[in-house]
Amino acid sequence: MYVTISELAAYLELPEDYIHHQIKRGQLKTVFDGENYLVNRENFLWHKEQLDLKRKQLELEAEEPIPEDWDAKDED
Repeated sequence: MYVTISELAAYLELPEDYIHHQIKRGQLKTVFDGENYLVNRENFLWHKEQLDLKRKQLELEAEEPIPEDWDAKDED
């Protein structure tokens, strides 16, 4: 099944500019139907999984407390 770039952007919850950038970088392959660029849904499922993993990782990192800075001068 093919979807348009705007449908893909809505599904991934990303701006269309980001999708266009990924296409230009060769990360997503498209088909041009004469009017629109279309993306095969199977081709971007892996990309979505990677984005979800990265989002979860960033959320976990944001929840970690920032360690107190230790002062090397106090060690003497």
